[in-house]
Amino acid sequence: MRPKSQPNFGLVVRLYFIAWVIWIIDFATKTWAIANLDPRDPIKLIGSFLQLTLIKNSGAAFSLATGATLILSIFACCVVAAIAYYAPKITSKGWAIVIGLALGGILGNLSDRIFREPGFFTGHVIDWIEIPNWPVFNIADSAIVVATVIAVVLSIKNISPIEPAVGEKKESSEEA
Repeated sequence: MRPKSQPNFGLVVRLYFIAWVIWIIDFATKTWAIANLDPRDPIKLIGSFLQLTLIKNSGAAFSLATGATLILSIFACCVVAAIAYYAPKITSKGWAIVIGLALGGILGNLSDRIFREPGFFTGHVIDWIEIPNWPVFNIADSAIVVATVIAVVLSIKNISPIEPAVGEKKESSEEA
């Protein structure tokens, strides 16, 4: 019988804390954007390089899958469930950060899809940050992109999100 590795509660707390912070910041900035931005009149912060432009996006990035909001919502729920299942198994601080950023971003956009118009699980995501030659995005999108970049770096460095327990390492090396 293989010994099971114990969850690292510090990493689990870090993961969920990061997700919560991202979700709160995303929610607060979207609330601000709805109250203060006019879709017809972007606010130029740094000329045309950085503008605040309110967009209600029914699809995914680059306006892909605009007719598939329900499918995107269901997929996001499945990803959240997978993260909840695997979170206690994470043994890497870097991967806890990655998963926390991704979870916060997913929950930020999923909240819009669940609770915003036009309806339950078909709501539009609020996007409000615009830079040249890129789709308008939000804090949740940014967190997901940052998580992806960090995940690539960790993968290149061959850092695994879940290390096998000590007994499992020994058994797998004996099998090889």
